Amino acid sequence: MAVLHNRISQKELKQRLYEENEPRTTLSFYKYIFIEDPKSFRDILYKNLDELKVFGRIYVAQEGINAQLSVPISNFGAFKKYLYSISGFNNLRINIAVSDGKSFWVLKIKVRDKIVADGITDSNFDMSKKGKYVDARSFNKLTCDPETIVVDMRNHYEYEVGHFENAIEIPSDTFREQLPMAVNMLEEKKDKNIIMYCTGGIRCEKASAWMLHNGFKNVFHLEGGIIQYANKVKEENLPNKFKGKNFVFDGRLGEPVGAEVISVCHQCGAPCDMHTNCANEGCHLLFIQCLSCAKKMNGCCSDECKKVYNMPEEERKKLRKGIKNGIKIFNKSRERMNELKK
Repeated sequence: MAVLHNRISQKELKQRLYEENEPRTTLSFYKYIFIEDPKSFRDILYKNLDELKVFGRIYVAQEGINAQLSVPISNFGAFKKYLYSISGFNNLRINIAVSDGKSFWVLKIKVRDKIVADGITDSNFDMSKKGKYVDARSFNKLTCDPETIVVDMRNHYEYEVGHFENAIEIPSDTFREQLPMAVNMLEEKKDKNIIMYCTGGIRCEKASAWMLHNGFKNVFHLEGGIIQYANKVKEENLPNKFKGKNFVFDGRLGEPVGAEVISVCHQCGAPCDMHTNCANEGCHLLFIQCLSCAKKMNGCCSDECKKVYNMPEEERKKLRKGIKNGIKIFNKSRERMNELKK
């Protein structure tokens, strides 16, 4: 029976990636489509993508698929041909990264209840009744009207380093928290033109359907999200209304879209848009840190974490025991980040 998961250490896989000579393309795609047997679909997908040396992260659920991947350039044609051969996936929109880099070093495909956790329990919610797509040109035109409301459906740490002009932030740690908050915040503006956006389109598409479900009338969502917008702005020589950096969920942690740096180092307040994870593995907080503070703090978010980081490894292991952080998950607490800024 074929091995359908990795049995090599993360450290070795990462080392292999950095030793590769062939360039890779970072891309993402998603589709809301009924998948009858997500487990079987997952296994077939893993086998075919593994053969093409594809790295990245994919979530599969009965409601569809959500993928962020790194594909060797020499295999991109074969990858696209295979993807489009899947029933219902022909001509699926693929978002190519604005700027490339070492993004993923392992392939992980997981079966989940939802491809994006939304907290929706209303059985009458219909994902097919979604808002209207707007492309980059239409987005720019619509947002020239001061009455148009632009809503950022990403999390606080994403919004902080980059967002569209005059975009409303829905302040939260998670998408599931944002959905009811967006409805409440815009309750009095149900007849206005509302454009929702996110990184690649998956969250704002679901959010647009949720807003329509809750009685909003004129809801739009940005096709392909920030990633496609940035590419179309370049291709079509359009004015760029996005300011700063687009946060991405891979090893790059961001790609520049606007030339501005709109955020600051959480420790010294200097202009900075470089996210990092606290070097103390028992904390691993995602925060913004400039190079000067990184050197001064040994890559840690606080003096307390710096103290732990400088302890012998055995002592650090004892302190980490019982902390569920072994897979290097992002700690993205808004409250904890705000403490650093004080």
